[in-house]
Amino acid sequence: MKYIVILGDGMADDPLPELGGRTPLEYAKTPNMDRMAQEGACGMLRTIPENYEAGSDIANMSILGYAPEQYYTGRGPLEAMSMGIDLLPDDVAYRCNIVTVQQGIMADFSAGHISSAEGAALFAALAPHLRKVMLRPGVSYRNLLVVPHGDGAESTPPHDIVGQSIAEFLPKNGDAPLLLDCMEKSAAVFSDHPVNAARLKAGKPPATQIWPWSGGKRPAFPAFSEKYHKNGGMISAVDLLNGIARCAGMEIITVPGATGYFDTDYLAKARYALDAIRHLDFVYVHIEAPDEAGHLGSIEEKVRAIENVDRVVGAVRKEFGGIVAVLPDHPTPVRIKTHSREPVPFVVTGKGCDTCRHFTENEARSGMFGTKKATEFLSFLFS
Repeated sequence: MKYIVILGDGMADDPLPELGGRTPLEYAKTPNMDRMAQEGACGMLRTIPENYEAGSDIANMSILGYAPEQYYTGRGPLEAMSMGIDLLPDDVAYRCNIVTVQQGIMADFSAGHISSAEGAALFAALAPHLRKVMLRPGVSYRNLLVVPHGDGAESTPPHDIVGQSIAEFLPKNGDAPLLLDCMEKSAAVFSDHPVNAARLKAGKPPATQIWPWSGGKRPAFPAFSEKYHKNGGMISAVDLLNGIARCAGMEIITVPGATGYFDTDYLAKARYALDAIRHLDFVYVHIEAPDEAGHLGSIEEKVRAIENVDRVVGAVRKEFGGIVAVLPDHPTPVRIKTHSREPVPFVVTGKGCDTCRHFTENEARSGMFGTKKATEFLSFLFS
């Protein structure tokens, strides 16, 4: 048997007055996911363990069966693995956003979804001023900062504090003095950089500084093939997911046109998943767009992103006769513009049928599978 999991990042949400008391998932037109609910069965998945923040790193590790309590060291080292950075044992890698801070307020956690080329130009200008750390540009606002012989630091994801003063959320303890110095120097270098002059002229948010967060040392995962006795592959445009896959020894499948944003080539992901499943036992298709819409607080974009996820589901099911599962990793409610830790709905075909008629948060609560721990999900799927 072969398996495809389609994950709509942040797809779950809360009921919204603007949608007549429905969630975006309930409001969106999702005939393919609804058909899965009618032909298969639903349940709820608890993806965030107690004492952990509701992050995509924690949630996706859990769904893939890697308990964060055992294997999680931070988001930064996972992204470093995706970028091919060979961390030394004492290196601490931080995710390093390019952000917009205005009058002490976190105005935009992504500097208006700055382009990869713009980010690379800013990092090239900044690097000579930061002799004690290594910078590595990534995709859009998602970059990396590595501290050799680092101690780690308390930090806050910038997407959790949009609209708030940054003062109480600055790095603390450990590497904090070095990180704060890097942040101050980035503000000085970025302030008169040509990239920002061009962005302001185009009416785009300026990239005012870097924001390092979620640092950690290199993790050690058991191989996916040893854990499940199956060969697995990952399709994602996000370094974090590819880093998890690399740690697990999964095949990373690169899809041209996949951007990790609203303009991603959805159907290309379906095509590449169908091609990869010919030689793999399991493919994990990660789609970032619903999460980005939630962070922006855009109901319209979130509904559109969910409907695009449904197109991927339809394209996969049209050609694939194995077991398919669809789920989010965590909710990203547009009301709060960040992640929350409530259980998420999932639907599976090929493992029984219940009375659910639509794939929604509310109907999945009454599904035959009940509420499961995410770390048990793939074992359940493969059983």
